[in-house]
Amino acid sequence: MHLSRTHVAAIALLAAVTTTLAVPAQAAGGHRALSRFDDGSFESPKAPANAFTEFNTGQVIGPWKVVGGSVDLTGAGFWQVAEGDQSLDLNGATSGTITQAFTTTPGTTYSVTYALAGNPAGGTVLRTGRVTIDGQSFQDFTFDVTGKTRAAMGYVGRQFTFVAQNSSTTLGFASTVAGPYGPVIDNVQVTECKPCCG
Repeated sequence: MHLSRTHVAAIALLAAVTTTLAVPAQAAGGHRALSRFDDGSFESPKAPANAFTEFNTGQVIGPWKVVGGSVDLTGAGFWQVAEGDQSLDLNGATSGTITQAFTTTPGTTYSVTYALAGNPAGGTVLRTGRVTIDGQSFQDFTFDVTGKTRAAMGYVGRQFTFVAQNSSTTLGFASTVAGPYGPVIDNVQVTECKPCCG
């Protein structure tokens, strides 16, 4: 079969268009497949310096989603942080819950670490909350704000491990104290556990 120059040019153009269209779709799919835990220091978006921004149920804070109540994202200089410039008070006007879903390998053990403090501005002295994996309570935490100040928050490190059950895992943090003064979290990290991880 003999093709004219016009036919050849048309076929070449169609092939080029098809290839161009296929690349973004493939890249988008690849991005989802390679998703990983991100922004455990709550650096994005930026809250106003020396102030905070309240986020309510249904809103997102970078890769995190507020799934209950409200939380406060504190900007640079508002109070001492454990890492970076910002941190998260798990109570906005009321107790809040945040989650982030990320890709995991079923059967693999992961380590979760985070820095814990509490809003020292008022309320009861104990700030309480829990960490969840796929909606199941995995670790409860308590922080005593006695003697703590915005300049000296007294962050402590917390850690636990979990075995992934699915190709996607959802990590959550929830306040269990009422009112506007909640537990504060920062520097959340998720790493694949090595044999020595405990």
